[in-house]
Amino acid sequence: MNILFLPRRWAALAAALALLPGAHAAPPAPAADAEVQARALVSQLTLDEKLEQLLNGAPAIPRLGVPAYNWWTESLHGAFGPGPTTNFPQPIGLAATFHPGLLQEVAAAISTEVRAVHALGRGKPNASRIGGALNTWSPNINIFRDPRWGRGQETYGEDPFLTAALAKAYVRGMQGPDAARPDVIATPKHFAVHSGPESTRHSVNVWVSAQDLEDTYLPAFRAALVDARAGSVMCAYNRLNGEPACASHSLLVKTLRQDWGFSGYVVSDCDAVVDISRHHRYAIDDAAGAAAALKAGMDNECNGATLSHTPGLGERYRQALARGLIRQADIDTALVRLFSARLRNGDLPGLGERRFPSPDTINAAGQRALALRAAVESLVLLKNDGTLPLRADRRIAVVGPLADARRVMRGNYSSGQTGPTLTVAEALRAQFSPAQVVLVPFGPSITDGDPVPASAFTTPDGRPGLRARYFNLDTGSPRQAGQRRYQARPFGEHDVAPMASQPQAFAQAGDLPRTVWTGFFTAPETGHYRLGLAGLAGELTVDGRRVTLASRATRWAEPVTLVTVDLKRGQRHALRLVADAGVGAPPAMLWHRVSRQPLDELRRAAAEVDVVVAVVGLTSDLEGEEMPVKIDGFEGGDRTRLDLPADQRRYLQAVAALGKPVVVVNLSGSAVDLRWARDHAAAILQAWYPGEGGGTAIAQVLAGAANPAGRLPVTFYRSTDDLPPFDDYRMAGRTYRFFSGEVVYPFGHGLSYSTFRYEPVTVDVQEGSQTTGVTVRTAITNTSARDGDEVAQLYLTPPAFEGAPRLALRGVQRVHLRAGERREISYHLDARDLSFVDRDGIRQVMPGAYRLHVGGGQPATGAAGAQADFSLGRRLDLPR
Repeated sequence: MNILFLPRRWAALAAALALLPGAHAAPPAPAADAEVQARALVSQLTLDEKLEQLLNGAPAIPRLGVPAYNWWTESLHGAFGPGPTTNFPQPIGLAATFHPGLLQEVAAAISTEVRAVHALGRGKPNASRIGGALNTWSPNINIFRDPRWGRGQETYGEDPFLTAALAKAYVRGMQGPDAARPDVIATPKHFAVHSGPESTRHSVNVWVSAQDLEDTYLPAFRAALVDARAGSVMCAYNRLNGEPACASHSLLVKTLRQDWGFSGYVVSDCDAVVDISRHHRYAIDDAAGAAAALKAGMDNECNGATLSHTPGLGERYRQALARGLIRQADIDTALVRLFSARLRNGDLPGLGERRFPSPDTINAAGQRALALRAAVESLVLLKNDGTLPLRADRRIAVVGPLADARRVMRGNYSSGQTGPTLTVAEALRAQFSPAQVVLVPFGPSITDGDPVPASAFTTPDGRPGLRARYFNLDTGSPRQAGQRRYQARPFGEHDVAPMASQPQAFAQAGDLPRTVWTGFFTAPETGHYRLGLAGLAGELTVDGRRVTLASRATRWAEPVTLVTVDLKRGQRHALRLVADAGVGAPPAMLWHRVSRQPLDELRRAAAEVDVVVAVVGLTSDLEGEEMPVKIDGFEGGDRTRLDLPADQRRYLQAVAALGKPVVVVNLSGSAVDLRWARDHAAAILQAWYPGEGGGTAIAQVLAGAANPAGRLPVTFYRSTDDLPPFDDYRMAGRTYRFFSGEVVYPFGHGLSYSTFRYEPVTVDVQEGSQTTGVTVRTAITNTSARDGDEVAQLYLTPPAFEGAPRLALRGVQRVHLRAGERREISYHLDARDLSFVDRDGIRQVMPGAYRLHVGGGQPATGAAGAQADFSLGRRLDLPR
């Protein structure tokens, strides 16, 4: 090893590793080599040093040259970085592509940016800063079993087979071709059976049958960990059949390590270990709860307090050790797994030099093009009476609360800064011409709020940005309860892009400072604006008048309180913002232009246009992770009903009354009751939260520059009244596999501007004493004059048995066909693809008659396709 290529602070560690026994012998396999070196490193640690390494914010060990490391990194659909990173569609949108190959490309691109962000921070590691590690707490592969779950947008939908295929693609793209030396370690989450309600996630005891567990909740995790060899997994908040997931012998010992042979490390969801004693009441105190988790195989505890520099978090493990609840060997086992991971991913130097991408690879042109391609492939055309694609000479009114919204494109769990993002209105003006497209402002809405762009701000002396001044706590003065006193003079100041500074970098003694931003901002249009603060607790003053006060910082996925002010185009408005930064959401000043007479403006605009594009839906701040607020239709981050907000429903009816063709573009991360639009609109496009390329993708599809082919990864139900209770985890009556009622749009549905024909299906059955398989063949012809993609879905209906699904997806291929092109396709179904799960939880290939359908959607839904029957004569039990 040439340690000259390593940062100086690691020279001691590299030298120590080089002197280990056998270091100069023929190297063993990388995984084994990493474990040998990790074990030697752990043997040199004191107990104090060991305990703090069990937490996600692992401090540096200076005497051994080990840098600080924060295991908390997110990259669900884009890297977290100090500047703009590429923002891909929300995972539910990526699932709608039905294209595992594309998802693997997306994950590889994110992995490149994660490594580039890591390289930027290698000289200044910070155990309290999220992002920059060479592991990532992604993907979220829980099953989206109920449309009310706010976090369902983070998943790949309701189907275990599709979720498993996409999970494998993500893991392979993120980790790279060598799982033993991954580029970035993937962490599938949340293991297991975690899918709402959000309000009870810290305490709920979920009872699940052996059949549902093996058939629905575990397959995607098995695929990610066994087939794709993900190096880590995150355990969930909930209890499963009586055991907290992060202290579950059944999950973490029997299933994970014994049945699946998993050798990586387990990280807890944030504060899930604390929940074991405080909310589940499974342990008598925090020390006993920590011991239960560690003994079960939880190796790295995410504790939210680590972000606030709270000392002594490892004390619970010390108490557990002193009381005999754990042994030193239990601690060492966890640490060997953790340090092995840091060696294998290249964070520590023991396995040789690793080269990292340069900073200019972040949000580079190739990634931006991929984000646009992914957004186009994610769009689902639900209805089209021939209005789409829009003719080039159409005059278009773009209306609705999300017509000029930018933040909504980004989705949740995304970096505070992303690449250039056009709104739908901006993208349509670029696709057609500004003269053809008129934007009609909506009235105040719960969907309002976009970050004010940097271009709107100037410093007090006229430079771009704002002036930031930092004030530390006056620690010399006594503090009264509940008060924070700051020193009179700032200890630092500089000009920054708005709210983009990192005040914690200036903090002293572990306190976040108070920041005062001053300068001016300029509105692009005269009108009424709603203003608010995100991620900040503080006071906003405009032109000397206080317009908003936030008593606490907003958290992840929490709507922001907004107030209405009048602004004039081109006029500089003086701004002063006094705030304490939070840690839960990127700090930002938000605004949105609204109309005080939206219906009057709508009528005037509609008289001059040929077609109305209504952009409606939700935002990832409304449906999201656990929230402390309740608003109309949403509670604690979950939804309470499936229809659009009431003001949007009334507005769509007013639009339809104008007599012009209406194209509905729906932005949401979950199913919406679109019955009214189905019955009254000319066309419907489901756009999800499509990422930085989303506005352009929508415009291209509406104009016909791109041909849609996305498919629904979830069922669009009519109402929650048609579903079992949200907190019932039984699968009976849920998802397309078990729901027998009427739906608005079925799982797998999606239209195209092209048409396709399937030829008869042939089935070749192979049955032996140890294996069973089926080869399926057909051919598809593009019968239209347009090139397009067809998503060929293979569904299997099994022999009748207790608890059997109606049918189940068992194959998917996204095929691009030129106009008139014919192509033969084939699927090979192995024993696991053919298997189903009985009431006892035994996965088996069952003897009997099967029906197989290959087509552009489910059978009996009107999608093109063909079917065949075949029989199997031999039962074959499969391992878990």
